[in-house]
Amino acid sequence: MLQKLYVFFRKETVLSIAVILALLSMFWVRPDKAYFTYIDFRTLGLLFCLMAIVAGLKAVGVFDILAKKLLMGTSGTVGVIRLLVLLCFFLSMVITNDVALITFVPLALIIVHKLPKELGNYWLLKIVAMQTIAANLGSMLTPIGNPQNLYLYARAGMSAAELITLMLPYSATALILLLIWIQVAAAKAPHVCGSEKDKTLLGFSDRKELNMEYLAAYLILFTICLLTVARIIPYQIPLVLVLIYMLLRNRENISRVDYSLLATFIALFIFIGNLGRIPQFSSFLERIMAGRETLTAVLASQIMSNVPAALLLSGFTDNYRALIVGTNIGGLGTLIASMASLISFKYIAKENRNLRGKYLGIFTASNIIFMIFMLILYFFLDKYFP
Repeated sequence: MLQKLYVFFRKETVLSIAVILALLSMFWVRPDKAYFTYIDFRTLGLLFCLMAIVAGLKAVGVFDILAKKLLMGTSGTVGVIRLLVLLCFFLSMVITNDVALITFVPLALIIVHKLPKELGNYWLLKIVAMQTIAANLGSMLTPIGNPQNLYLYARAGMSAAELITLMLPYSATALILLLIWIQVAAAKAPHVCGSEKDKTLLGFSDRKELNMEYLAAYLILFTICLLTVARIIPYQIPLVLVLIYMLLRNRENISRVDYSLLATFIALFIFIGNLGRIPQFSSFLERIMAGRETLTAVLASQIMSNVPAALLLSGFTDNYRALIVGTNIGGLGTLIASMASLISFKYIAKENRNLRGKYLGIFTASNIIFMIFMLILYFFLDKYFP
């Protein structure tokens, strides 16, 4: 039994830690009806739909075709890397950081595997870390880019233009840093003989024609999900439609959904919800929040992620502009600082479990560097443009 638990812990480390934290928090807050209010069913439902849709599109070969088109239309490996990172950065502004990573990390992994082996090994972890940071920092520019922006923007009664103006210096700086990082990494990349582009394209195998029914159905479902992201339609509609379609037409796709990621989210929601109900913790927040909302949000995000931090801290201050800046910067740092980062980690773990430690090292180091730059910018703007 202990051996099985150890194997499970090694395979699902993040899920195991999340469950342990949730169970420990139950000693302070006994399970009751309020537990159901902790869980963001909209996020879970939408995440399930997006994972199922992306898995379906990947199964019919859409990503292979997109990868081939990108390589044919872009000059060299560095150009492709840059494009994949910028897609996450800019599209996360309208489809959220979670959706951008679910969509483009698998595409990046496909492309990396078409590169010569030495070059592919060099870029594999770097590009996923770059995409994750790009999605987390690109999404902070708009109200619909991430859940905490949508919540705080609505609670503050801000206009979209006010939020964009507030976050534009941070997004612009992040974009510059990402482009510099790509160029520095490219300068250190191993050189391969011959044309990188030709070698990459030769790695694609010919595929049969696309299943047009699956393609059309999943694209329609994806569009419906985007309408849900924009809060035009309730999340129950895409959830029911995705379930019905898979049960009737594509049952094998049900097994491709990453249920351990959904379970990780549930466990973290329980842990965070219980923290908010511990009196000592609430008193501690009241003491440290006054005048330090941004830094408190950054620090709180490191242990509970930025979305729950936004929900929790908004009950202790009305300085929502500071919370918006703090929770967005707070998405950098630890693996759980932004729950979207778990998506990339899970893809790496599936790719090769032995790469998890090395990826965490690259991810954490790069996040800390970006966080330092964002905090320097925050202190500068706070001092000279309060």
